[in-house]
Amino acid sequence: MIAQDKLVIRTIQVGVLVALFGAWFIATRAGGTLKLFLPAPELVWREMGVLARSGQLWASLSVTISSIVKAYMIAAVAGIAVGFVLARSRTLVRLFEPVLSGMFAVPLTMFFPLFVLFFGIGPDSKVAYGATYAFFPIALNTIAAFSNVDDLYLRASRAMGASSWQQFRYVYMPAALPVTLTGLRIGFFICIASVLGGETLAATAGVGRATALAAELMETARLYAWIAFVVCMSVMLNLLALAVETRSERE
Repeated sequence: MIAQDKLVIRTIQVGVLVALFGAWFIATRAGGTLKLFLPAPELVWREMGVLARSGQLWASLSVTISSIVKAYMIAAVAGIAVGFVLARSRTLVRLFEPVLSGMFAVPLTMFFPLFVLFFGIGPDSKVAYGATYAFFPIALNTIAAFSNVDDLYLRASRAMGASSWQQFRYVYMPAALPVTLTGLRIGFFICIASVLGGETLAATAGVGRATALAAELMETARLYAWIAFVVCMSVMLNLLALAVETRSERE
């Protein structure tokens, strides 16, 4: 039954993609659309090949992916550490959880110029921006995960003589893992979006910068090619995150 459901989902996904490409192809052939706004699919495909062969694609991808990985690692370590420390005290949770929630609600795009001012226009500002933005959902989910562990389990483990490490390993981790992983996944998506967004606003290299440059020069086919690469990269990173999350839950 599960396999059949997955097959249905995959069929629908493929069908939607085919329908979108079909509508795109028909729209460019039927007329009534300006090539400046909607280039033909073959032009975009050709431009993707040019970018891949020229090496510009791989150079830009390496900058962007490196920034995403660095930002996410910083956000994950800091978010889990801060969330776990705060979750150990209900007083700290009451004090800082509303503050973190309020800060997460503020669009950090308003503060992006400050990141550029402090860290420069290079990749460091995007790493700091992405790490800061991704920190909040990870920390908030970690707080929720560890602060809601049933006291009954903790009392039972203490009665059996469990050490602090054993409590963390065998009580806290299994109970808090699902919500913590959800926070890590949300933080990962926010990290991707914030790094790419930062590159489009102010950068010297990266996929976001290349996309913004193509838009500024009105090179529509190249713009669509970069957008296609961004979508492919995001899908691949999403699948990787899903695989890691699924494996962690099984273990």
